[in-house]
Amino acid sequence: MLVEPEVMKQAPSQDDERSRIIRAVIEEIRPNLQRDGGDCQLIEIDGNKIMVRLTGACVFCKLSSATLEGIQSKVVERLGELVRIIPVAGAAKPRH
Repeated sequence: MLVEPEVMKQAPSQDDERSRIIRAVIEEIRPNLQRDGGDCQLIEIDGNKIMVRLTGACVFCKLSSATLEGIQSKVVERLGELVRIIPVAGAAKPRH
């Protein structure tokens, strides 16, 4: 019984750290994309799936798949676990 509450306390902080790392990687890459008229927005983190939206010039860029691979590679390197970057289409949803 004593172990269970300890595990429950650790999980949110691990998720918070994981989310922080993922957000930091995307924030590092964004200035380069913005210089070329594009951008990348984090949409959702669902386990090992990270949904992002490419906007601006990135939408029609022939190198967008390389950009996504680069983001994925950096996230995997920093987290030390396999993740998958998944591009999503559509307009940005308003945040509440």
